[in-house]
Amino acid sequence: MIECDCRGLSCPQPVIMTKKALRENPSGVIAIVNAKVAKENVLRLASFMGYDKVQITEENGEWRIAIQR
Repeated sequence: MIECDCRGLSCPQPVIMTKKALRENPSGVIAIVNAKVAKENVLRLASFMGYDKVQITEENGEWRIAIQR
């Protein structure tokens, strides 16, 4: 899976970048965010786009969101 580094970006930019990455790599991506609002919005996007396998890991105030079909 490719990584979509969205650290330091405010919404809606992380959602836009993750959506573009998922269109280019429909099997899945890893979105990296460092804001709680961005994390919640990326999770909503994944659900809306029909991705049912989502794994979240948190480390040092950053979230890695693995999104797969």
